[in-house]
Amino acid sequence: MNGIHFPGLGIHFENVPSSFNLFGIEIKLYAVVIAIGFMLALVVAGREARMSGQSEDTYLDFFLWLIIPAIVGARIYYVIFNWDEYYEKGKGFWKTVGDIVNIREGGLAIYGGLIVGVFVAFIFNKRRKLSLPLMGDTVCMGVLLGQMIGRWGNFFNRECFGAYTKSFIRMAIPVDYFAKEETLNEYLDSGVITNKMLMNPEIVGKRTACISVYPTFLLEGLWCLALIIFILLYRRHKKFDGELSLIYIMGYGIGRFFIEGMRTDSLMVGSLKVSQVVGLVCFFGAMTLMVYNHVRIFRGHEPKCHPVMKLSEYRELRAAEKADKDKTDKEKTSADKKTSEDKTEKKAAEKDDTDKKNDNKKNNKK
Repeated sequence: MNGIHFPGLGIHFENVPSSFNLFGIEIKLYAVVIAIGFMLALVVAGREARMSGQSEDTYLDFFLWLIIPAIVGARIYYVIFNWDEYYEKGKGFWKTVGDIVNIREGGLAIYGGLIVGVFVAFIFNKRRKLSLPLMGDTVCMGVLLGQMIGRWGNFFNRECFGAYTKSFIRMAIPVDYFAKEETLNEYLDSGVITNKMLMNPEIVGKRTACISVYPTFLLEGLWCLALIIFILLYRRHKKFDGELSLIYIMGYGIGRFFIEGMRTDSLMVGSLKVSQVVGLVCFFGAMTLMVYNHVRIFRGHEPKCHPVMKLSEYRELRAAEKADKDKTDKEKTSADKKTSEDKTEKKAAEKDDTDKKNDNKKNNKK
């Protein structure tokens, strides 16, 4: 019942929990995975900052600015395009607000977090007088890594999967799992589970009936990985600040467009899938800016372009910084030791003076 299987790949997970208890508190694995992705994104962004001559502290500050607004943005985006799930006539204002705020039940949309993230970055750079395009280049690989890891939260939740398939990459989820979580009728009414899935069950293991679907979370994760590798290889050849972030926007947008087309639980506006529309807007918008900048360069314009160090140069920098730190620590230790010795000598001298004064007093009394 709690298993997740990939029969075409010969991979079987017999028991995949969606949460665990810590000191009596239920912790959702979805939240844990997102937190890990966020922290790794910060680590990668910090490293990229150093390799382009920037301060790591700037990006630590930025990510602290970003955490809460990104979560709020991801939630608002999801609620706006899934309003019917939260609003019911006669439900009551405070109950509706409570359901909207309760993110423990899921309901975060990546695009919402990214859109708010851009606004936060704009304000942050405006206040710090920094370059938004350069920041985009610096964080894009970290953001992709965070998205790639965060998608595994969907794996634990058995959500964001695609339509019925018999392809070798198919994911098989026991039908009983959905009957346990909610009634199958609700899944059928929403279209998340289709009649085609139920009419073509896959028997796995001990006669377990499963629905066979596209693992779109995995496909998106692999696409993000491909983009990371491409940007990693290209970043030292970029022509202008902002080019890497445009590659990210174009790549993720077009990839999400096709992957979203496979899903059965998409946010909709009428007959259109919201993420497909946003994906196309991102792709064509970023491509327009990319072409515009390259045409300007071709015509002789020299844009700002912060170079990225070679890995060997970065290692030399780290080694030099470590040597400087060791030297500073050694000097500080020596200074502290000398200060301690001086204090000891001072105390000894003061003690000798006190002893002499006491001896003089005794002699005078005699």
